[in-house]
Amino acid sequence: MIIAGIMSGTSLDGIDVALIRISGRSICTLGFHSTPYPAAVRAALLAVSNCDTHTREIARLHSLLPELYAAAFKQTCKRLKLNPSAVGLIGCHGQTIFHEGAPVEVLGQRIASTLQIGDGNILAERTGIPVVCDFRPADIAAGGRGAPLVPYADYVLLHQETLSRVALNIGGIANITWLPAGAPPSKVVAFDTGPGNMVVDQLVSHYSNGERNYDAAGQMASEGLVHPEIVAELLDDPFYSERPPKTAGREQYGADFVTRLLALNLSPADTVATATYFTAAAIAEGITRFAGGEDHPPDEVIVSGGGVHNKTLLRFLRAELPESEVVRAEIHGIDPDAKEAVAFAILAHETWHGRPSNLPSATGARHPAILGKLCRPTPR
Repeated sequence: MIIAGIMSGTSLDGIDVALIRISGRSICTLGFHSTPYPAAVRAALLAVSNCDTHTREIARLHSLLPELYAAAFKQTCKRLKLNPSAVGLIGCHGQTIFHEGAPVEVLGQRIASTLQIGDGNILAERTGIPVVCDFRPADIAAGGRGAPLVPYADYVLLHQETLSRVALNIGGIANITWLPAGAPPSKVVAFDTGPGNMVVDQLVSHYSNGERNYDAAGQMASEGLVHPEIVAELLDDPFYSERPPKTAGREQYGADFVTRLLALNLSPADTVATATYFTAAAIAEGITRFAGGEDHPPDEVIVSGGGVHNKTLLRFLRAELPESEVVRAEIHGIDPDAKEAVAFAILAHETWHGRPSNLPSATGARHPAILGKLCRPTPR
C-alpha cells in the first residue's frame, strides 16, 4: 500500500509531503517534497495560534489549508512521476493552533485540549483518497497528553536490539524518543524537551524585520557569544526537571518568551547564539535526566527535523552530549526533513487497519488508542 503523510509543524514553515510504501513490516520511502507556506498564509496562521482571534478566521483557515495540502500532495506526486490514484491513503496531521496536553480548570472541570485545523473531508474530496486526520484527540480522550505521537514510528524505524538510541526531532519544538536496547514498546519514553527552532526563528524574524524566518546554517549564532548565565537561568524553569510525559508549544515559547530575551538587551548575534545554545542545553538536559542518565548515555542520538541544517546548533549539541554519537538521520536511511511526514503516514496505516498507535508510556494515556478520524471521498 502506498500512503502519503502530510505534516505542517509549529515552525509554520510549510507543508511536508512524504510518500511511503508499506508491505508487511517493510517500509520504503518513495519520495518527499516540502512546499513553503505563502507569506500571507503563514502570517494568518500565526495570528490564530494561541492568541486572541475571531472564530471566522479559524473556520476560514480550516477550509483553506486542505486546498493547499491537496495541491502540495499533487505536486509531490508529479515530481515523483507517480499517479495520485496509486496512493491508497493519506495521513494528515493538520496545523496545530493550540495544544494544552495537561488538564487545567475550565468552567468547573479539569480538561486537556488540542486543536489542529485543516478539514480532512475537503482533502479527501479534492484528492479522491481516504484521509486519516486529527490524530491527537483520541490520546487525550484516553488520558494522555496528545503528544508526542511520532515515537510509535521511531520505534518501528529505529529500535535496535544491541544499541540504545535517542531519536531527536528538532522542529519548532524539540522532542525525543528514548529507545533502550532491546526494549519493548511499553518501555519507550518520549517527551518534548523544550524549544527547537521556534525561539531562534522568531528572533531572526525580529532582527531582520521579517526578511528572514530562520538562521540559515546557524550562521548568525556562530557570529555571537553565548551567555551561559542566561542559559542557566532559563533552564531553572520547573519544566526541565518535570518527569515525562510532558509537552511544549507556542504557548511556552511564543512571543512572550522572545520578548523576555529581547529585554536582556544583548546584541542580535549574542541573543541568537544564546537562544541556540539554550535549545541544545534543554535537549541535553532532557536526555541526561530521562533517557539513560549520566551513567548510561545513549549510544546514538539520531537527529531529524529542520534543526539538522543548523550547524551551530548541532555543534552545541555535540558539546553537551560528549558521550553519545550525534548523527543526522540520513545515516540510517531516513530523510531528516521527511521523518515527521513519514511518521503520520505510518500512523494512518495503523488506523486504517484498526490498530492503536499511541504509546501510553510516551503520552501518559491510560491505554492504547486508535488515533484519528477517517474521512472517505465521495465515490466517483
